[in-house]
Amino acid sequence: MDTVTNLLDLDSLLTEQELALRTKVRTFVDTAIRPHIASWYADAVFPTDIVPEMARLGLLGMHLTGYGCAGRSAVEYGIAALELEAGDSGLRTFVSVQGSLAMSAIHKHGSEAQKREWLPRMAAGEVIGCFGLTEPSAGSDPASMTTFATRDGDDWVLQGAKRWIGLASIADVAIIWAQSSEGIRGFIVPTDTPGFSAHVIEPKLSMRASIQCDIHLDGVRLPDSARLPAAVSLRAPFECLNEARYGIVWGVMGAARDSYEAAVKYAAERVAFGSALNTRQLTQEKLVEMAVELEKGMMLALHLGRMKDAGRLAPHQISIGKLNNCREAITICHTARTLLGGNGITLDYSPFRHASNLESVRTYEGTDEIHLLTIGRWITGVAAFN
Repeated sequence: MDTVTNLLDLDSLLTEQELALRTKVRTFVDTAIRPHIASWYADAVFPTDIVPEMARLGLLGMHLTGYGCAGRSAVEYGIAALELEAGDSGLRTFVSVQGSLAMSAIHKHGSEAQKREWLPRMAAGEVIGCFGLTEPSAGSDPASMTTFATRDGDDWVLQGAKRWIGLASIADVAIIWAQSSEGIRGFIVPTDTPGFSAHVIEPKLSMRASIQCDIHLDGVRLPDSARLPAAVSLRAPFECLNEARYGIVWGVMGAARDSYEAAVKYAAERVAFGSALNTRQLTQEKLVEMAVELEKGMMLALHLGRMKDAGRLAPHQISIGKLNNCREAITICHTARTLLGGNGITLDYSPFRHASNLESVRTYEGTDEIHLLTIGRWITGVAAFN
């Protein structure tokens, strides 16, 4: 389908190494995810058996260096995110939670001992991590979190709750953010620590081949060695969130591309009123609108990736990418569904599943409103979040 998804010859902007990585991840998605994703989604199953293969491909913490991580570029990480999300947002989310959130928190803010203890095993898929920031009453406003860490001698005691935490019920370790008398701090919490519990949120209408949980922290006692020493303010989790947001800029274009390709194929095969759908002007208009927005979104993602690799990417620029690409990806998926008619609401076709997933992706790591205000603050110099 490259002839209908490479209208501007964007492949010519990618290196041989980047194209080779794309082929490798796309092959993995085609063989390990596509044949099963409809049933995983219908049955609300996250397939943990694919984690070792993701690790073998170097996808876990792939943009981090050292400690068993692949040390890939930002663009390569983006390409991988796109190909994974062409399979399903839930599978890309796993890689994002593991690498961009949990592993990044340790890599950016942990001690050398913490990095050596956790990162090699997480890169190998032997340890699964989660990232506990969002709370039941503090989604877009993490500064108002009520989870609290209290010093007790040489220990810390955590009390509170987190919500919508990906992978928490299968995680071996959780990165938990909490208020303290010294400000917001981050902690590495083995999930078998007494007082830690995670419960899967069900039923869900989106991200069904993924796991989101409530976490309860009831007197969780930790040694000071569990504290992330370089995490000393809300800026620390935000730095991790920006890593995840960057991956989303690419990932959602994978869901959009897959939906667009499904529509192109269906329109060529479906006959109505004596001819294929793709011979109709209104059908071609929809296909063109989808293709144009897909190509624009890809150019934006690639530009941001090159800026990130050059060390020049700013948070408001990531917000532009997430805001635009999430909005356009959802529109593409919805438009693709209309071309499929009634068949489009079944799991035989991907666009409606992708559109449903993207409602979650559009919400997590910053809603449209949060990114609008982030960009608005950059333009005006005025923070209007309150």
